[in-house]
Amino acid sequence: MDIKKSGIETETKATQEKQELVCIRCPIGCRITVESNPDRTLHITGNTCGRGAEYAEKELTDPTRIVTSTVRVRNGNQPVVSVKTKEDIPKGKIMECMEAIRGVELEAPVHIGDVALADVAGTGVDMVVTKDVGLVTA
Repeated sequence: MDIKKSGIETETKATQEKQELVCIRCPIGCRITVESNPDRTLHITGNTCGRGAEYAEKELTDPTRIVTSTVRVRNGNQPVVSVKTKEDIPKGKIMECMEAIRGVELEAPVHIGDVALADVAGTGVDMVVTKDVGLVTA
């Protein structure tokens, strides 16, 4: 299926006749409408910038998300630390990702950027620490 946006055509696998999305690429949150035409092209409207059109296309063809959560820390001055995927992962892998990090427990100290779990849910993306946690002090 072709997508028509600003005269550019690209391949996609969208199958719905009409879909409404809220763009998450910036704080504006444009309401985007994507319509499938009989000639198998997509018409994208409602975006105020090119990033909105790109978001709509990606959301229909290969939706991805950054996943954030927390994991336990042993001997830390805080019991948990925040983590996130280093890059976005396929939306369909979010629950598998959450299940994978459920059993993770790190040993203090931990530092921003430390890998909490490599290749989370077989995505090729690491889950990394987003905050420093020091050792418990007596």
